[in-house]
Amino acid sequence: MTPRKSGGSGPRRFPAIKVPIRDQTSAGGVVFRGEKDRAEVVIVSVGGQHRWQLPKGLVDKAEDPEVTAVREAREEGGVTSEVVLHIETIEYWYAGLENGIRVRFHKRVHFYLLKYISGDTKDHDWEVNEARWVPLEDAANQLAFDNERRVMERARELIGQR
Repeated sequence: MTPRKSGGSGPRRFPAIKVPIRDQTSAGGVVFRGEKDRAEVVIVSVGGQHRWQLPKGLVDKAEDPEVTAVREAREEGGVTSEVVLHIETIEYWYAGLENGIRVRFHKRVHFYLLKYISGDTKDHDWEVNEARWVPLEDAANQLAFDNERRVMERARELIGQR
C-alpha cells in the first residue's frame, strides 16, 4: 500500500498581513540664549511619563522645516526664535495608529540651532506639561532619547564656537 499525503499534518501558514508604511517629517530645535559656558536651552516635558525632549512637531503641507522649527519652539517652548543653522536630521521607525489601523511610520526630524529672541517658557501650549530653561551643560542628560542627546551635544559644540 502506498501511504497517502496528509492534508494538514504540517504547520499551517497564514498569509502575511502587510502593515502600511507612512513617511512623516517633523522639525524642531535647540533654542539657546546666552554665550558659551553661560548658555541655556529650552527643553519640554510631554506625555504621561513627563519625558523631557526638544520642542518639535510635524511639518505642515507647503511649510519649510525651518519655519516648522521656529513655530514649534513658539508653541511648545513658549519662545520666539530664529534659525541660526541646521544641526542634524535624524530618522527612525515606530508603530502607531492611523484612523484605527496599525501603521509603521518612517520618521525624519530636522533639528536646527535656534537663537532666542523673546517670550516666556510659561506660555507653552496644551500639548506640553512644562517648558523650562536649563543650563546647556546639563541639558543632554535630561533628555529622554539618545538621538536628541546627540543633537544637544552637537548644539553645545556649535554654541561654544560662537
